[in-house]
Amino acid sequence: MTNSKLIIALTKGRILEETLPLFERAGIVPKENLRKSRKLFFDTNIDGVQLMLLRGSDVPTYVEFGSADMGVVGKDLILEHGSEGFYEPLDLGIARCRLMTAVRSDREMVSGRISVATKFTNIAKRYFAERGKQIELIKLNGALELAPALGLADAIVDIVDTGKTLKANGLKPQDLIAEVSSRMIVNKASMKIKHEIINKVLGQLNVVVKSDK
Repeated sequence: MTNSKLIIALTKGRILEETLPLFERAGIVPKENLRKSRKLFFDTNIDGVQLMLLRGSDVPTYVEFGSADMGVVGKDLILEHGSEGFYEPLDLGIARCRLMTAVRSDREMVSGRISVATKFTNIAKRYFAERGKQIELIKLNGALELAPALGLADAIVDIVDTGKTLKANGLKPQDLIAEVSSRMIVNKASMKIKHEIINKVLGQLNVVVKSDK
C-alpha cells in the first residue's frame, strides 16, 4: 500500500457507538457525522488521518491486506479470521461480551456427534476438535436461536451479552469459549512504514483506555 494517509477502519453498529466517544477523548474526531452519511471515508481533525466505515467481518481482511492501516474489530472476528496477518497491540476494552455455546433450556449438551449452528465456523471447529468432540457444522448468519428450537441443531455458538435473547428463545448459555472486547489491529507493513503516526494514535488511545480501568 502506497497511500501516505493513515486509514483506520471502524466497525459499524454497536461497536461504533462505543468507539467514537473513545476516539474523541483520544483527540481523534471525524469532521462529519458518520452515522448520518453514506460515505465510506471520513477526514478527521488530524491531517493525514482518515476513518473508514466497514462491516466488522471485513475489517480484519482490509487491515491484513493493507487497504486499511489500522482497524477496530471485536476479538470474536479476530479469532474467526485468524491474526497472522496483522498485529493486535491494544485491547480497547469496549463492546464487551462473551462467545459461548448454548443449548435448549430443557436439555444438556448431548454426547456423541452433535450438530452446531453458528456463523463462527472456524472457532467452532477448533473449540470442539480440542475437546475431541465430533460436530456437524451448520452455517447461519442470523436467527441462530431458532436452530435448536426447530430441531435444526443441538447447539449454537454465538455472542452472548445479557443472555436475555437466549432465555426468550428457550435456550441457556453453556460453555464459555472466549471473553470478547474490541481490539485495535495494525497492518504489519504499515507498522514499519508509518510507525510514527501509528504509535502516536496507539499512545493516545492507550491513555484513554488506562484511565477507564
